[in-house]
Amino acid sequence: MATEAHSDEGGLVFHPMDQFIVKPLFGDGPVGMFTITNVTLWMALSVIAIIALMVMGTSGRSTIPGRVQSIGELAYGFIYKMVEDVAGKDAVGFFPYIMTLFMFIVFANFLGLLPAAFTTTSHIAVTAVLALLVFVTVTVVGFVKHGMGFLGLFWVSSAPLPLRPVLALIEVISYFVRPVSHSIRLMGNMMAGHAVMKVFAAFAPMILLSTGLGLLVTPLSVIAIAAIYGLEILVAFIQAYVFTILTCVYLKDALHPAH
Repeated sequence: MATEAHSDEGGLVFHPMDQFIVKPLFGDGPVGMFTITNVTLWMALSVIAIIALMVMGTSGRSTIPGRVQSIGELAYGFIYKMVEDVAGKDAVGFFPYIMTLFMFIVFANFLGLLPAAFTTTSHIAVTAVLALLVFVTVTVVGFVKHGMGFLGLFWVSSAPLPLRPVLALIEVISYFVRPVSHSIRLMGNMMAGHAVMKVFAAFAPMILLSTGLGLLVTPLSVIAIAAIYGLEILVAFIQAYVFTILTCVYLKDALHPAH
């Protein structure tokens, strides 16, 4: 798991962040706007995996579902209930979009845990696009549905009148910070976990030194890697869930903006 490089002194140097470098899939040239990269590959694999589960896996629907159909139905029911409970029944029309968001993020997170894989959601370029799409969608829906009444989201009518302008400014700032926090939360959690795993992986080969320290550090490193990997499996799902439920919360604000 660890990337190794030889330093000028002949020792080994490990670079935990090398796993996040975007590289061309073919050749070694610069990465341009239309360059097919490792990010492109793993995003495509995420889409293919979703299609395999939700389309191909449920094409032969039966009264007694198989494993793949059960997983697809469970994901469908889980997200549908989330949208209905958090954003309200009038938000059910946005269920396909929210379902797509959740499935893409959760598959990208889990595929990133495979050996030699690339975690696309560890890049701000990916998470920022997802967050901006949510931000623009919610804002457009708010103005289309309520017109200028959508601005009532920023006016806290229950507060004392002298405080309302100050609170309105705070609400506006917090609203425009949403896509920043929305994207950085997902990116930061996915990047941090993978970087920590690679740091511990760097200590695993110390057993090759045939020293007392190496014989002690290597088993501890392997145990730590296994523990962090198990935690990352949980984080992969939780972060997809958090991103999706925040989308539902923002959608609820657009549909029901009054404080």
